[in-house]
Amino acid sequence: MSIHFGTDGWRAVISDEFTFANVRKVAQGIADFVLENASHSPPLVVVGYDTRFLSDHYAREVARVLAANGISVYLTQRDTPTPIVSFAIRHVGASYGVMITASHNPPRYNGIKLKGAFGGPALPADTRRVEVLIRSAEEEGRSPRTMPFEEAERMGRITRFDPFPLYRSHVWQLVRQEPIALAAPRVIVDPMYGAGRGYFKQLLESAGAHVEEIHGVMNPGFNGLHPEPIPRNLGPLMDAVRERGPVFGLATDGDADRIAAVDEKGRFVDPHHILALALRFLVHQRGWSGAVVKTVSTTRMLDRLAERYGLPLYETPVGFNYIVEHILERDVLIGGEESGGMTIRHHIPEGDGLLMGLLLTEILATTRGTLVELVEDLHREVGPFVYDRLDYRVTAFSKPELVRRLSENPPATLAGLPVRSISTRDGVKYMMDSAWLLIRPSGTEPVLRIYAEAPDRGTVHALLEEGKRLFREVYGAGE
Repeated sequence: MSIHFGTDGWRAVISDEFTFANVRKVAQGIADFVLENASHSPPLVVVGYDTRFLSDHYAREVARVLAANGISVYLTQRDTPTPIVSFAIRHVGASYGVMITASHNPPRYNGIKLKGAFGGPALPADTRRVEVLIRSAEEEGRSPRTMPFEEAERMGRITRFDPFPLYRSHVWQLVRQEPIALAAPRVIVDPMYGAGRGYFKQLLESAGAHVEEIHGVMNPGFNGLHPEPIPRNLGPLMDAVRERGPVFGLATDGDADRIAAVDEKGRFVDPHHILALALRFLVHQRGWSGAVVKTVSTTRMLDRLAERYGLPLYETPVGFNYIVEHILERDVLIGGEESGGMTIRHHIPEGDGLLMGLLLTEILATTRGTLVELVEDLHREVGPFVYDRLDYRVTAFSKPELVRRLSENPPATLAGLPVRSISTRDGVKYMMDSAWLLIRPSGTEPVLRIYAEAPDRGTVHALLEEGKRLFREVYGAGE
């Protein structure tokens, strides 16, 4: 089989392509890559894992392959959020990190994320090199090196550790506890049975919030729940907020690198609004400045705020690793994407649902307003923006061909709005005066995504219908 790293790691269906044998192949490719590039000997790699079926066992396999190659391993003691693992990589001075997770993908998937020494997703050139090394080993008939886990522990090559205390101390330097303690907000958190379970609750309660957690038990199948914090998966959280009010909700995905919220009326608050609220708060309350970096599928609210504050703005393809490239090259105030991965200045270049949930809680506590009021005030400042997305399960097709066919004869209007320009940075994005429509395939699963943003919901729905029509004209109705 061909092992390919997408926008954030390699992912496959458990017991189909994601098998112990293939995990060992990937681990050997990572080991070869680490030995090629590590700046000190023996190199150190941090390994973490989420709550998915067999994730802890896959992590042990990775650890013992790395150890057999002479690499020291720090392995987390329990399921741990990706941002906590990423922070540990940088804090302990590791060469790289590995996270066993399929993030927001359905429960039947698992995956492997490679992390850089800087505490964020490995750059595309690095994951491409790992792919080359995996193929080379297969072509040469080389089997992965392994050693017994217990022997590696006795030799000191594998060390179990808890990275949470280090992370906890760090985030409370970025988020102020005092306003939260004074306001004592009531919060319902939903880790969606993922690796964020317990962590949000501990952090918020330690700051003085009153917290209820749902879906916080260990359930490797997520109780059938798709651990992506989008409206169709957050019904229980929305219902809980309506029943327990006045209260707001916070949700993280399977490995807690994404965030979403629910306002006091039980309505979904998307990552676009969380990003815009965070940017406005950091400029006004912290006096911070720096570049704003967003993916091609992320709100224009950031464009308007960046222009108002005189901040440079950069747009990237979808995938947090592209945001990371900007963070490593320049002074970035905030970076984020439509799916809920975001980070801020002075933190690691990694999507962090926990940090951003804490920051949103501080924003609410400082303003002494409700999330409903904050969103309404934001709309008064930058104009109303409504966003939605459709996901199509599709058979395989050529992304370059899709882009070519959708962009070579672009429509003059969409939903009655003149198309002013087209971007092919990632998929095809049609730009209008106050709206946009994006059509692109997912980088992590066989799904085509159609995104739209406009000043009102009716226009958004009309644009999504136009997106479906355009795709059908090129590739048929899909599945």
